[in-house]
This record gives sequence, C-alpha cells and structure tokens, in this order.
Amino acid sequence: MENSDKYHFYETIEVNSTNDGTTNTLPCATCHHACKIEEIKDFLLTARRKDTKSIKIKKNKENVKFKVRCSRYLYTWVITDKEKAEKLRQSLPPGLAVKELK
Repeated sequence: MENSDKYHFYETIEVNSTNDGTTNTLPCATCHHACKIEEIKDFLLTARRKDTKSIKIKKNKENVKFKVRCSRYLYTWVITDKEKAEKLRQSLPPGLAVKELK
C-alpha cells in the first residue's frame, strides 16, 4: 500500500507547468507536513515509531484529535467516540511527550 492510499493530504499546491497558463496540482507530500490517518492501527504504529517526538490531544465537542509529530510529518487522527479516545490516550507509549490542548 502506497502512502497516497493510506493517508489523505490536507493541502495541495498549484504549479505552473506550461506557457499557456494552465496549472498542475501537487499533493502536500511534496511541500507540506500534515497527513490524516484513517485507521486506528496506522495511528498506533505511527505513535510507536522511533522518530515520533510528541503527541498533542485536542478535545472538541464532537470529536477528539490526536496529532502525532514525527520527524517529517504531522499526522492527525480524528475520533468521535470520547470513551475510545480516553482508552487510546492511556495506551500511548509512556516515554512520549503528551500534551492536552483545549
């Protein structure tokens, strides 16, 4: 499975490629540093990687966002079940810096 299949990129950039003014769109993997994780398994594997620096947890009314900072990308996983989010928070690696945001 390729990166583009696993993760959805938040942003794209437009690049002029021809003289007639048309533009091409490139995924953010070539320029930006944010990816969205769709599966809980992928999130847990990402959180346990060696290059993971920190995790920020942002709680909203409808959902909880887990933001995993790795060396190259900021991975985001969104969950709507707050009880599952709390269980997941407790299962994070103990040596990792976890910060709760408002």
